[in-house]
Amino acid sequence: MAFTQSWQLLALASAVFAALTAILGKIGVAQINSDLATFIRTVVILLVTALLLTARNEWQKPEGGNWLAWACLIASGVTTGLSWLCYFRALQLGPVSQVAPIDKLSVALVILVGWLALGEAVTLKTAVGGALIVAGSLVLAL
Repeated sequence: MAFTQSWQLLALASAVFAALTAILGKIGVAQINSDLATFIRTVVILLVTALLLTARNEWQKPEGGNWLAWACLIASGVTTGLSWLCYFRALQLGPVSQVAPIDKLSVALVILVGWLALGEAVTLKTAVGGALIVAGSLVLAL
């Protein structure tokens, strides 16, 4: 199976890049205002994504789609920006080894909201995994 067709490999790559984001971000915000750092990061993401779309010839006119999909994508963009602003400020103020685990509590929150709002199944494995993430985050952060 191709790398880009495996959600597990892509999720693992995301975790690696997220770890690098934390380390590089911590170094970066040591000398730059955290909000400006977030802006710089956002511009870079915009450019990299535009280059990727161009290289893969994936530019297309946005057509159709329902209003809920558009509203959710826009809201996701807003919440991403707010998350980054908070994350970079937290990195500026605290140790990366404690900021990152607290940030990863989002995994447990996603499990909970996925169950409550999206009707996703919560198995014993999912519940135990989520609880261990919460416990591990608390141990590392306190």
